[in-house]
Amino acid sequence: MSIIKEFKEFTVKGNVLDMAIGIIIGGAFGRIVSSFVADVIMPPIGVLLGGIDFSKLAITVKSATETEEAVKIKYGLFLNTVIDFIIIAFAIFMVIKAINTMKRKEEEKPAAPPSPTKQEVLLTEIRDLLKK
Repeated sequence: MSIIKEFKEFTVKGNVLDMAIGIIIGGAFGRIVSSFVADVIMPPIGVLLGGIDFSKLAITVKSATETEEAVKIKYGLFLNTVIDFIIIAFAIFMVIKAINTMKRKEEEKPAAPPSPTKQEVLLTEIRDLLKK
């Protein structure tokens, strides 16, 4: 089998397509959470801390010159990214927890008793006839 044919079979399988869809949706979800953190969560926290804009917090390592930009450690953006990660990780945790709960409920359901075989039905009928 040629490599191209094997690769084509691999990419058309359902799992690969499901994974690709998950990655696309995950990327979109990440952008939503980033916007939520930067535009909704951090401004009130900044106001509570005295009007700080976290996205502009930085330590200047080297000042700007006429030919070069300033070199800065932008720890405020890093804080925003850490909060993004925490929210995304918590959301994924909650989804996995819900899935595991549903799986446990399915496992806890008692199995239906097996239906009697033809031989068991016949023996039951003979027993009932003998009782009469």
